[in-house]
Amino acid sequence: MNSGAVARPASRILLGLAAIAIAFAAADTYVVVLALPDMMSSTGLNLDQLQRAAPIVSGFLLGYVAVLPLIGRISDLRGRVPVLLGSLVVFAVGSLITAAAYNLESMVTGRLIQGIGGGGLIPPTLALVADMWPPKKRGLPLGIVGAVQELGSVIGPLYGAAVLAFGDWRDIFWLNCAIGLVLAAAMLGQRTPATDRAPREGRRDFLGIGLGLLALLGITLVMIEPRRLVQGVTSGRAFLPVTGDSRWLTPLALTAFGIVALFLVRQAVAKHPLIGWRGWGDLARQTDVWGALLLTTGLGAVIVTFASAEPEKGAVSAQAPWLIPVAVLAFIGFWLRQRRVDQPLIPRDALSARPAWGALVVSFFIGSALIAALVDIPFFARLTVYRDSQLDAALVLVRFLIALPIGAVLGGWLLRKVPAWILTPIAMLCSAVAFAHMSTWDATSLKHQSVTFFLLLGGLGFGLAIAPVNAALLAHTADAVHGVASALLIVARMVGMLLGISALTTIGLRAFYAASDKIPPAQHLCGGAATACKAYKDAVRDAGITQLHAVFIGAAVCAVIAAALALLVLREDG
Repeated sequence: MNSGAVARPASRILLGLAAIAIAFAAADTYVVVLALPDMMSSTGLNLDQLQRAAPIVSGFLLGYVAVLPLIGRISDLRGRVPVLLGSLVVFAVGSLITAAAYNLESMVTGRLIQGIGGGGLIPPTLALVADMWPPKKRGLPLGIVGAVQELGSVIGPLYGAAVLAFGDWRDIFWLNCAIGLVLAAAMLGQRTPATDRAPREGRRDFLGIGLGLLALLGITLVMIEPRRLVQGVTSGRAFLPVTGDSRWLTPLALTAFGIVALFLVRQAVAKHPLIGWRGWGDLARQTDVWGALLLTTGLGAVIVTFASAEPEKGAVSAQAPWLIPVAVLAFIGFWLRQRRVDQPLIPRDALSARPAWGALVVSFFIGSALIAALVDIPFFARLTVYRDSQLDAALVLVRFLIALPIGAVLGGWLLRKVPAWILTPIAMLCSAVAFAHMSTWDATSLKHQSVTFFLLLGGLGFGLAIAPVNAALLAHTADAVHGVASALLIVARMVGMLLGISALTTIGLRAFYAASDKIPPAQHLCGGAATACKAYKDAVRDAGITQLHAVFIGAAVCAVIAAALALLVLREDG
């Protein structure tokens, strides 16, 4: 379809399925927050080893962001639906590996694969909206897609809590696997030539499908080692290593490897292979794989540098001294590659229009502000009113999050009458006002109902900005680059969140240390008592509040910068 097309009923169903898939992928990020203690225990980690478990979260984020530009570009060349299908299958496989994980390494591998699949759903979905609706009618569908994505942050903890109430953490990922495959099957039924940029491969390769499923089943059994089978007199022999003590040297594992080899041979010789990789050679040349590898390396180094940092020790990871040079060299290499190759990953002039590149910059500062709310609102609640209840602290954030999807739909609807360069500044100023009010909170503020208004205002502001920024980008880029452009928009927001939380945490810690230096010694405040008294604890708490005030002020500044930039760069010339 082109940008002037009108969405057909089948196209609406397809977009609805894609939006549901995005919601589940977004929810998965928040599900882990509840399941993390149990996931740590299953890998032999204690709760005081939280830093070692950080890759369980950062691994998903790494997969989610690092390969987005490549996936977006493939969707431009191969078609939206094939990439959506592939991403759903990858997400399902990652969920399966995570559910069957037997140590930290296998769990992180599963989360990484999950992230690749989950992140890969968003660029083709946004591009699909641009394919189906003309520019002036994209606002509402973009708002709905954004709303569903943000809704995942609300339903994620509830979904996780519901599953954990009746099962264990592995059931969450088994369900994710099943849901991903069901959505893929439903989406396959809506696939049409109009959604594919490459020719269809003819009949489905059912033998290839069977071999692939058998291989996955075998590998899953090797990973989970079902007790009933392992302890069986006959079946147990399949789990005894041929040599050494590795589970990957058992007869079952070797058989699974053999089936994988047969699957690959089948794909090489079949007339209509399942993977359909006969056109992938040309695709690889068109996407500049080496450029994609350099960009992925740079983004990956940035993500690990900031996502694995210990806030109490610093804003960056302990590995930053070598990760940052790697990122810089990778980005320089990517820039040189972009200038020299005939078909770069990001086509030249793809973002030449001011509103196009401006949308990326605005998205970066929106992410920088948003992360302060996601991280520090529950932190403030735990520090002050809800010290003994993480659930109640999280519910304070829900008041903010629930307004995000509402704002996203409202922003999409308003975009029909209000241009993006006006609506986005208004939205971000709403969030700035909310942050400014947060910077005045004291130890008892969360007990007052007036706080709810500003939490809703902040969430509403961020929601209102989703559709206008997306619409501005898509309206000023060509149809042939909507996938990669949408991917870069998401990357800009996520990198903004990572750098934002790092910078704001640094500012907040400086404020905390300055306030802490003014606290008299505990013995002086407590009248010579050997243990800290209430007065001393309150003084330390107030220093923590000072830290969060600094963070909220910094977030308000980021929101104002986003508003000012939107006013300047999203406005169309003439």
